[in-house]
Amino acid sequence: MALTEEQLRLLSEAKEVRIETSSSRGPRSTIIWIVVVDGRVYVRSVRAEEGHWYRRALSNPDVAILVAGQRIPFRAVLVEDPEEIDQVTEALRAKYPAGGSLDRMTRDEVLAHTLRLEPV
Repeated sequence: MALTEEQLRLLSEAKEVRIETSSSRGPRSTIIWIVVVDGRVYVRSVRAEEGHWYRRALSNPDVAILVAGQRIPFRAVLVEDPEEIDQVTEALRAKYPAGGSLDRMTRDEVLAHTLRLEPV
């Protein structure tokens, strides 16, 4: 399933969204950053493998993004291509202000914790 132009716009413009993941206690949502690169949606765990939402998304990749009153379902896929990871890093730098949080999101140790969200 493809995203609508409106959904892509909302995801591109949103500074923060909620990602909904599953746990043994049911759905959980966490505020995260999001970027869109060439029509593809990406998220990254600022806490690397220590991020609870990230671990839940790896164990059950059926996730959803909550943005502007919409719930958009996705399947989370780990990004392993270094060029794609670099594109996400550049998109984060273009979207978010320089400094503390962005510096943490673009540290070498978190780059491998980038997920592409494929619409379902």
